[in-house]
Amino acid sequence: MPLYDCMLLLKPHVKKEALMDLVARVGKHVYRRNGVLTDMKSFGIVQLGYGIKKLDGRYYQGQLMQMTMMTPPNFNDELHYLNKEDRLLRWLLVKHRNIKYGIEFLSEDDGYGELSKFRSSLYEDVDIDEDDDDDDEYDVGQEERKED
Repeated sequence: MPLYDCMLLLKPHVKKEALMDLVARVGKHVYRRNGVLTDMKSFGIVQLGYGIKKLDGRYYQGQLMQMTMMTPPNFNDELHYLNKEDRLLRWLLVKHRNIKYGIEFLSEDDGYGELSKFRSSLYEDVDIDEDDDDDDEYDVGQEERKED
């Protein structure tokens, strides 16, 4: 099953109980489809870049929640009941690409090799004499002033 992030942007005045009720409803839907909820984060109230117009006004703030889950690929089609939810401003489901997890991740040895190559190439390009160039320019200016 692929890994997904479900971002929920709720209205700023929604109570914590109502927020948890909505999150629990999505979580139960994931479990009914034999999925696993792996992580949940609350970013609190965030300022929006533009106002989102709804029937009861325009919102410039929202409560942002992120739910990470492993679900079947057709799970996106089943979340359209969120469109009718009046507490939500927006929702988005994003699929993680090229992520290895579980036994696939443990059997791969190339991850360590790639990191060690990056580390060695990081320190090879460092030039110690870079600071000396700045000092030479400064010394030239001092010599010109002494001659005048």
